Amino acid sequence: MVVGGGDSAMEEANFLTRFSDVTLVHRREEFRASKIMVDRVKANPKITMVLNTVVDEVIANEQGVVWKVRLHNLKTNEMSEQEVDGFFVAIGHIPNTKPFAGQLNLDEEGYIVSNGGARTNIHGVFHAGDVQDKVYRQAVTAAGAGCMAAIEAERLLEAEAHHG
Repeated sequence: MVVGGGDSAMEEANFLTRFSDVTLVHRREEFRASKIMVDRVKANPKITMVLNTVVDEVIANEQGVVWKVRLHNLKTNEMSEQEVDGFFVAIGHIPNTKPFAGQLNLDEEGYIVSNGGARTNIHGVFHAGDVQDKVYRQAVTAAGAGCMAAIEAERLLEAEAHHG
């Protein structure tokens, strides 16, 4: 089971069909995901969409392993349970940038705006990871962005040491 209605949820649902049938649960009928991602999910026979529904409870067995999810249909108010082999939440990717509001340039979604490479609008301040990556949001891309920021910071320090 995958919960969400954005590109991340659609991508996760499609990927997981390599291993199993997937139930995609979303609280509305419309999706935030791009049309192409929604179309791919709708065209995938291994994905069942459950709309206008939220997760009421995630249920684990005695060993602490998730095995069942209680769902609440928001239109009919009906409650149901579904057994699952895996449970993935792909909702609410909000960058943790509130401490920088009013200092660093942020876009309307709260992501740090790049001033080229890993630079921000403040000289000597660099960004990396999920605070600036609204597309991929993967550990490997965050690590790559961290490496870029470190190299840029090192170059800045070297340049200032030589000219300073």
